[in-house]
Amino acid sequence: MKPTSQLLEHLYRTMVRIRRFDEKTTELFQAGLVKGTAHSYVGQEAVATGACAALSEQDAIVGNHRGHGHCIAKGARIDRMMAELMGRETGYCRGLGGSMHIAALDLNILGCNGIVAAGLPIGTGAALAARLRKSDVVVTIFFGDGGANQGTVHESMNLAAIWNLPVVFLCENNHYALSTSSKRTTAGEGIAARSGAYGFPGVRVDGNDVLEVYQAMRHAVARARSGKGPTLLEAVTYRWGDHSMRANLPGYRTKDEELEWQRRDPLARFEMRLIDEKLVAADRLKQIRNEAEHELEEAVAFGMASAEPTVEVMESSVYAPHIEVSEPARPAAGTREITFVQALNEAMHGEMARDPRVFVMGEDVGLIGGIFGATRGLREAFGEERVRDTPISEPTFVGMGVGAAVSGLRPIVELQIFDFVAMTMDQIVNQAAKFRYMLGGTPTVPLVIRGPQGGGIRLAAQHSQSLEAWFIHVPGLVVVAPSTPADAKGLLTSAIRDDNPVIFLEHKVLYAQKGPVPEASYAIPLGKADVKRAGTDVTVIATQVMVQRALAAAEELAGDGISVEVIDPRTLAPLDEATILSSVEKTGRLVVVHEAVKRGGFGAEVAALVSEKALDWLDAPIVRVGARHVPMPYNDALERATIPTQEDIAAAVRSLV
Repeated sequence: MKPTSQLLEHLYRTMVRIRRFDEKTTELFQAGLVKGTAHSYVGQEAVATGACAALSEQDAIVGNHRGHGHCIAKGARIDRMMAELMGRETGYCRGLGGSMHIAALDLNILGCNGIVAAGLPIGTGAALAARLRKSDVVVTIFFGDGGANQGTVHESMNLAAIWNLPVVFLCENNHYALSTSSKRTTAGEGIAARSGAYGFPGVRVDGNDVLEVYQAMRHAVARARSGKGPTLLEAVTYRWGDHSMRANLPGYRTKDEELEWQRRDPLARFEMRLIDEKLVAADRLKQIRNEAEHELEEAVAFGMASAEPTVEVMESSVYAPHIEVSEPARPAAGTREITFVQALNEAMHGEMARDPRVFVMGEDVGLIGGIFGATRGLREAFGEERVRDTPISEPTFVGMGVGAAVSGLRPIVELQIFDFVAMTMDQIVNQAAKFRYMLGGTPTVPLVIRGPQGGGIRLAAQHSQSLEAWFIHVPGLVVVAPSTPADAKGLLTSAIRDDNPVIFLEHKVLYAQKGPVPEASYAIPLGKADVKRAGTDVTVIATQVMVQRALAAAEELAGDGISVEVIDPRTLAPLDEATILSSVEKTGRLVVVHEAVKRGGFGAEVAALVSEKALDWLDAPIVRVGARHVPMPYNDALERATIPTQEDIAAAVRSLV
């Protein structure tokens, strides 16, 4: 198809706007008006311009740390981008994201990213959301040659191919990962050739020829939109500047190399072609440049005149409001009894029936219903599209959950064993937890990551950890840890309905235990503790399987005339401080018990809370009870010696009275 004059002018205008934006950003950085860092896109303008010109308004993109060009090419306003780089509240992220994190969800710009290649799982998840919605949206994911060697790149391509997702993987090969040449880091015939391993096309194009990029993208987008699946494009280009505006690295490129690539300037090359072939008049090109310059001047003035964000803006941007529900009555005597794992299954079944946006994915969740049976029967009820078995690719399918969540769905991601969460920490800590905040408190990330943790069934050191302390430390995450079947059902229902990323921890020992659970759907408010047993002498705060042991210890101690109040926080973040402090005011003594190792555990946080806010009420030192400071052993006797027992809890209480 021969490009129209309107298209040619659009391509030229976009390239000029990108070039001048980043040249001006460099000036402002040197003047101290753009702080921190920024990564210039100068030299690569043809890639974003040609790619985004082939997209519709409804199509989505995911950028990377060098994302100014991606955003401008997709239609982002220059003034709001400049304000963001200056850290002003009128910026796209209200000054909380900065250069590497600009996003505009109303333009389907799903965020740029300061973590190399982290956007691929997110973009692939957005493509999954498009498929589940049966829309014709195509997602384009930009990444660099340095990021091409990340494992999540290969995992994302594999999943996109398996599920035939509408996605274009666009590698901007500018030859260097910071200072290291791709010749020293990339094996094989090139990045585009890797697509053959996944069974979809790979195309290498001249990334400094905007029309070649545009034509290749048109074919890739049409292929994705027609249901034929992914394409990998490798656009060979060159960044003129250093890795970042802050970088002042020793010479790692020769001057001859830099000059050679500058002679291939994509903007000058395109301008010459337009003039030589009489496609656009020279005076019209001059007019476009003048318009871009005027727009840039106004953008700088807009940013300079904008207010900086306040502490209130910052703090209100971390969490979306939690759903408001009333605490349900305790299950009445005679209520039917089901197991903890059946209660989880009922919650998921109920929410999937209620809300078509809810879906489940994870290893073995469909065909066999998970190794502990939590998702059993869901595939038969809701189909394979909504109950999806994944490869063993935890970092990527968790990241896809993030992408699907920010695209409007409500994913439930199961980790088969929660120890495996260590492989997913970037997507949880840097992506899910920070996404709303980095975008100025606007988007929601309604994602549940659930699965079994804890010891007691002889699975040894890599399948038995209690890791809740990792997550309560991270702003933006909700952390839930129920101890009874009734709490499990009501809290999981709330977690699925919540608009924040929720870490939902299930203890393996509790899965088979039965308790009364109402058949009807109900939700338990997040952040509300439960007093499992009232008492007057000592407060015991216990979590998960330790709740039952604390209750057993309290019953034992009652025979000695010691009245113990047992509180289950249920939600570890946000924490119900009021219930804990009220109990300590009454009893004057506190024991905190959990299965995780004592050092740096949840108990330390509770102890600090009470020390800071209720020290005058204490009649004795706070006692923490936790596991020994060792990895979980395989030997059954040693495992029992490692995990706190009823006797340990009772001894801790007796030490205070």
